[in-house]
Amino acid sequence: MDRNTLTGLLLMTIILIGFSFYMQPSESELQQLQKQEDSIKAAKADSSNTIAIDTIDQKSESSIVKLDTSNVLSAATAGKEELVVIENEKIKATISTKGGSIVAVELKEYKTWDKKPLFLFDQKDSKFNLSYTVGNDLINTSDLYFQKIGSSFEVLKQDSNTLTMRLASKTGQYLDFVYTLKGDSYLIDFDIKSEGMNNIISNNTGYYDLSWHVNSLKNEKDMKLERNNTTIYYKYDKDDVDYISPTNSENIKLESSIKWASFKQHFFSSVLIADETFSNGVINTNIDLSSDKVKDMTMNLSIPIKRLPSESFGMNFYFGPNQYHILAAAGNNLEKQINLGWGPLKYINRYAVIPIFNSLEKMNLNYGIIILILTIILKLVLSPLTYRSYLSTAKMRILKPEMDEIKAKVGDDDQTKLQQEYMKLYKKAGVNPLGGCVPLLLQMPILFAFFFFFPSSIELRQQSFLWVGDLSTYDAIFSWGEIPIISYIYGNHVSLMCILMTASTLIYTRLNNQISGATGQMKWMGYLMPIVFMGVLNNVAAGLNYYYFVANMMTFGQQWLIRKFVDDSKLHKQIQENKKKPASAKKSKFQQKLEDMQREREKQLKAKK
Repeated sequence: MDRNTLTGLLLMTIILIGFSFYMQPSESELQQLQKQEDSIKAAKADSSNTIAIDTIDQKSESSIVKLDTSNVLSAATAGKEELVVIENEKIKATISTKGGSIVAVELKEYKTWDKKPLFLFDQKDSKFNLSYTVGNDLINTSDLYFQKIGSSFEVLKQDSNTLTMRLASKTGQYLDFVYTLKGDSYLIDFDIKSEGMNNIISNNTGYYDLSWHVNSLKNEKDMKLERNNTTIYYKYDKDDVDYISPTNSENIKLESSIKWASFKQHFFSSVLIADETFSNGVINTNIDLSSDKVKDMTMNLSIPIKRLPSESFGMNFYFGPNQYHILAAAGNNLEKQINLGWGPLKYINRYAVIPIFNSLEKMNLNYGIIILILTIILKLVLSPLTYRSYLSTAKMRILKPEMDEIKAKVGDDDQTKLQQEYMKLYKKAGVNPLGGCVPLLLQMPILFAFFFFFPSSIELRQQSFLWVGDLSTYDAIFSWGEIPIISYIYGNHVSLMCILMTASTLIYTRLNNQISGATGQMKWMGYLMPIVFMGVLNNVAAGLNYYYFVANMMTFGQQWLIRKFVDDSKLHKQIQENKKKPASAKKSKFQQKLEDMQREREKQLKAKK
């Protein structure tokens, strides 16, 4: 492995290691997060104004909510909770007459990692509230009993149905929560309608304050990985999509108009989308490392009150998978919740990898076979670069004896002069010293693009292949308890796909060393990187390690085939003939830079004398 190739691989290793450590909190950060959580809990216990998240018992008897509110809503303070279910082929939403809101959502097409029904949130760990002022009293809809207009229903295909929850006053004014569900959809149309509320809402109240809290449930195998992929995403009306860092507990004030906000989990999302915009808001996430829930998240959004006799504010809930084409079809850039990488990587995934992957899906093949075909396509596209890289490396190997002679003659003391002599040799021989490195660097964005694509792909979730039960997570063949340092760096298990990837990379390194003629320290450093990769990739999706393993095996095949067509003796003869030709007067940028450095060095030496 030559110096330039090693430099490229080292850069890739550093980025991967940095990304791995960046995406997980340090020990001090974890301790700080725990302190924040303890402080929040203490504050909640001491504060008389904090709203508690009530546990709803479906079998509870009639109850009376004690509120210091005006008489116009006194009838709504007492009642019996009823649960109404609306569903289609994809989702099942449970709506409570207490608060009139959705208290649980099940995705019918999916299961949890341990094959149980998959809920985005349930009745114990969610709360939806709309607050406003009547007289001197703050009204919280989550404390009041709504009248249901309609009953449980199920819709299919193109059918639709509506359920209304009404909060009525004694004097005839009312506030409606209207839910409309169509068949075969992850969207629930949600409208807040009011009639005559302008007569009872306090004149100094300009907004309804909408608060939605969810303590997200564990649906995936790896709690740490799920936490690192769960956070709040949001979109300003005139700006791009943004989010809270998944590894932090954070509170953010949203100053301008907001189009939507989302409780984004690893593979699923609960999104609230305004037909127009929310005026402003506050969002916050909190991580409790001792909890069996993934993350505590809250969004507070302001809905403008126009003070008209009849008003309506339209919204949509999205409860569904983080699947690129489904989110894109829902509009409003919801697909940007999927982490496809930074810079050019996301464009490679968006415009190349995903379309090819989706086309292969239509063939109804096993996803392991789809990854194999995807890899074959990729290697064929990159084969010209692979050929050029091999050819350049072979030329450098052939020139190595002459380079050693130059080094013995010039010595190691003057590196600038040594490089100049090397460049003269390269120029005479017609060899580009970066010819082996540049093709590798051009391939790196694609390698990194897959690093983001596979862990984010819900298509791989719970898809089996050979011994792998789920391509979207690691394939542990052996696990153990918590071991200091080892568990933090490597994990608590051994992933077989990661072992195969590491073994194939070591073999690939050995073959590269044979091609390049690497010796000494350069040779053995090449073997260190696969070991580093093993620690980094042991906890990632088995589909990613499988891709790297297959790519390595195909590279072996490509190199074997190339060696059949590349004759080293003919290549050596061509280099010697090139050296006999008159040297070109044109200098490369690299050579010119070396000469400039040499002149500058000579000036400095003269100045010292």
